[in-house]
Amino acid sequence: MNATTEQDLLSKIRTLSQEQLAQVEDFVEFLASKARKRAALDRLLAIAPALEAAGVEPMSMDEITAEVRAVRAERRARQAAKDPGADRP
Repeated sequence: MNATTEQDLLSKIRTLSQEQLAQVEDFVEFLASKARKRAALDRLLAIAPALEAAGVEPMSMDEITAEVRAVRAERRARQAAKDPGADRP
């Protein structure tokens, strides 16, 4: 991003309400998350040939599901430890 574009964007951001700023922040986080997920997929796809050449057996859908659940549970536990009152109504 060049300096002019950055300054124009900052000027526009400064005119937004608090609610609009929160929406902008959410969207920026969404874009960053999307980029992180894409990078993770690219890294995974990059090592796939090496795994196959090494004779590593592919995971079953049950194994994949169990791994995803474990990662999500760990993420929820970390979030709960970071913000203990977040899940309460």
